[in-house]
Amino acid sequence: MDDKNIQDSDLQDSFAGRHQTLRERIGLVVDGSDAAAAVTTITTAEAAGVRQIWMTQSPFNPDTTTIFASAAAKTSVVRLGTAIIPIYLRHPLALAQQALAIDDIAPGRFRLGIGPSHRPLIEGVYGLSQTTPLAYMREYLQVLRAALWEGKVNHHGHFFNVVVASMSRTAKIPLLISTLGEKAFLLAGEISDGALSWLCPVQYLLKTGLPALRKASASSTSGRLEPPLVAHVLVALSQDGPLILEKGHEMLGYYAKLPFYAKMFTDAGFPITTNDDDGGETSLFVMLATDDRFPSINAINLSPILINTGIVLIDANACTLVVTT
Repeated sequence: MDDKNIQDSDLQDSFAGRHQTLRERIGLVVDGSDAAAAVTTITTAEAAGVRQIWMTQSPFNPDTTTIFASAAAKTSVVRLGTAIIPIYLRHPLALAQQALAIDDIAPGRFRLGIGPSHRPLIEGVYGLSQTTPLAYMREYLQVLRAALWEGKVNHHGHFFNVVVASMSRTAKIPLLISTLGEKAFLLAGEISDGALSWLCPVQYLLKTGLPALRKASASSTSGRLEPPLVAHVLVALSQDGPLILEKGHEMLGYYAKLPFYAKMFTDAGFPITTNDDDGGETSLFVMLATDDRFPSINAINLSPILINTGIVLIDANACTLVVTT
């Protein structure tokens, strides 16, 4: 193993934020619709003191790993994480090769988040079959971890048959998986290095996500420490309530069409409909925007926090804390 790969426990402690300041634990979500602009934003954010950058992978945007490779060459300390790379679109060995390239350029700074994405996208856009996403993700991560962490693969499963005698080197890049429902949190606690939530209300994370993550981690035989839960918080620099609700409806209107998100919001107590009635959207915004129901950033006992500068779902004081941290 290369000297630059730190010990497992140290890596997990560092990623989970167990010994990090609040500044270290907060990251920024960067839009990837324009690759050159994204690289500029990442370099500017690092200069401003941002410690973590996270990016999604839309089917309609440039490739996120390529953007990170370019940004990695122009930065020195900021950590780069995918949230997430859809696993049905890339063979795990191919993704391992991309991850190794980024780690070569930015040793120890890359976090690889993966997930099954959603059936309307995988089947409706790409024309691929998605039947058992969690089982697929379990096997995908087994191949991916073997390639990156062990440097060799000998896997014969239901979805993959992969044999690699020796990779060029190993890299213990943290491997995170997407989590919306309780079963996904359980899987993350069992096999991953972190759980990536997206749009989950904080109280849902505290009451459903964390307990499931911890339960599975305690029962796991992997020997790894409890994986961190990455919270995702939406923020906008605005106090215009009607405008915030308008933009929020536009965003949640899209997610309400995705079954995994619709179920998560329902389980969290905020069912969202797709008709003219706003369903639970306004209640969801109010819950997340009211001081006495949304804990301060310091009080959120979660790990890395993703800040997405799109819509405000928290009060103005919290926005100030987040943006200036």
